[in-house]
Parts: sequence; C-alpha cells; structure tokens
Amino acid sequence: MTVLTWFGVVAGALVLAALAYQGVGSALDARRLPPPGRLVDVGGHRLHLATAGEGQPVVIFESGIGASSLNWWRVQRAVAEFTSACVYDRSGYGWSDLSPRTPTAGEACDQLERALESAGLAPPFVLVGHSFGGYVLQIFAARHPASVAGLVLADSITWPEWRAPGRAQSRALAGGALFARIGAVVAALGVVRFALNRLQAGSTGVPKAVLGAFGSAATGVVTRIVGEVAKMPPETWPAIRAHWSRPKSFRAIARHLLALPRGAGEVEAALTGVTRWPFPVVVLTSGAATPSQIALQRQLADLSDHGRQLVVRASHWIHLDEPALIVKVIRDVVEQVRTDGAKGRTSAPPTRRADL
Repeated sequence: MTVLTWFGVVAGALVLAALAYQGVGSALDARRLPPPGRLVDVGGHRLHLATAGEGQPVVIFESGIGASSLNWWRVQRAVAEFTSACVYDRSGYGWSDLSPRTPTAGEACDQLERALESAGLAPPFVLVGHSFGGYVLQIFAARHPASVAGLVLADSITWPEWRAPGRAQSRALAGGALFARIGAVVAALGVVRFALNRLQAGSTGVPKAVLGAFGSAATGVVTRIVGEVAKMPPETWPAIRAHWSRPKSFRAIARHLLALPRGAGEVEAALTGVTRWPFPVVVLTSGAATPSQIALQRQLADLSDHGRQLVVRASHWIHLDEPALIVKVIRDVVEQVRTDGAKGRTSAPPTRRADL
C-alpha cells in the first residue's frame, strides 16, 4: 500500500505540474498572440473574423478541416491590394470558440451567415474555399445566389465522395477522430506544447518519441501536415504552434471528421434545387486528384454557364503551392464582376476550361 500510495502521489503531482505548465503556456499565448481581427457573436459563441483592404466585391475565404484563417494569410494580403478580403476561423479553430452544435457543412454555413451579418459585411461576395470549405460555400451559394458574385473552389471535396462512405472511408474517419481525441487529452496535459517547443528549439527527439507512440500511420499524417505548414509564411508559425498546443483544435477536428457524411448530404440537398448559377465559377483541381475526383469537380464548374475548371500541377493544398495562381483567378473574377456591374450585367461571359 505504501508503494501504491507513493506512486499515486507522484503521478498526481506530475499531472498537476503538466496542467500548470499548459495553463501558464496558454495564458502567455493569449497575451502574446491576440486575435488579429475581431470576435463576433454568432449565437452563444464567437467566431474570429479579420478583414483587410477596401472595395467591392468582398472576397470571403473558407478553409478546409483543421485549417484556420492563417491558411489564407499570404493570399488574403495579396487580394487586399485590390478589394476587401475577409478570412475567418470556423468553430474550434484559430481564435474562434468551439461551438456546442455539431459542425456539419450546413451548420458552418449558418454560422458564416451570422458572422458576416454581425461584422456588417454586405454583398456581393466572391467566395473562395478549399477542400471542406467548398462544402460550406456550395451551400451558401445555393441559399443566397443573389448575394454571390463569383465562386472559386480550390480542390473542393464533392458530396458524392462522402455522402455514403465505404468501409475504408468510415475507418479513416473514425481513426482520425480517435487520434484527434487522444491528441486533445495529450494537449491538455501540455505534452503537445512541450514537443512543439522542443521542435522550435531544434530538438527532434521528443517530438519523434511522442509521434512514435501513436504509430506509423499517425506519424505519416502529422509529417505531411507539418510539411504543409512549412509552406506558410514564418510569421504565422508562432500562432499555429499556439493553436495546436490547445485541446480545442483537436476536438474541432474530431467533430468535423465525424460530421463529414452528414455534411455531404446537406450539400447534396442544397444543390438539388440548383439548376444554373448566374455567377462565374472557377474550380481549381489538383493534378494529383483521381480521374473520378477531376470529373466530379468538373460538374461543379458545369453548374454555371460561365464556369471553368483548371487542373493545376499542385498538391491538394493548391493555395499554399500556387498562391499567385489563386490570387490571379480571384483578381480575374473580381474584375469581371466590376465590369459586369458597370455594364449592368450580373454574370460573366462564357469562358473555356483549361489545364495548367
């Protein structure tokens, strides 16, 4: 009993020390890295929203699962040179609160609508979304076609891919959610913070040991994510480390993954009522996509008489690999919207599909 008692005391002391380390670190992060934008109420919780630039139309950026507004940092600043550009963090990511509601694509669209209203941003909007963000914006465009001046999708997932996931897909979603939930516990104990701090200091031993405990599959996923983060501007890295040192971000990923099939059904239902979109649609597809994915994304472009698909030599993270291309596409859409507005038209002239 004496040995067990001492073991319990030591274990308890270690847990308390870990919690204190995490608490102090989180407090310092909040002081050093305040939200660059503003927090707007969307009904019981707040979303972080940041706008730069001036002019119409307003470009709204939507990120993929696990990504925050920082994912668009470079592109937003370039777009802000010629029009208003707005980024925001979906529930649970970046500086936004974790919503108590299930984060389906439809719920995310509801929250985006409230955020734009609370922030006083008025249409017309050019919507730009990556991956899962394409789900959210497809629903938004189906609900409010008169408010949308253009739609740019960067390797957006499509509803047939996840509406009825097969066994392998279901295992991947469940496995990813489980890994994220474990990550939330590990983050709450300060382990993620400590590992990231060691990595920042140039030591890879602790990070590798922590990742190794989760197996090779998890190590591969995290390694790929770190590789994508490395493409982002170095000035964003401190905030990214701070965000992923907290359990909130991991909880958000788990919830988004498990809600993905339901969100796909919401996109399907929203698009069922769409015959044609009156605004230009540009779909950028990764050259690494499968033939089926390329065909499905082409169907999104075909929803507009003024749609086009660009197959890009880039990874799934097109806006990190080819930010200049994304900016050019957005600029072209914005200029077309302004030209059409000056001429009294509401849509762009037909364009052809092209491969890059």
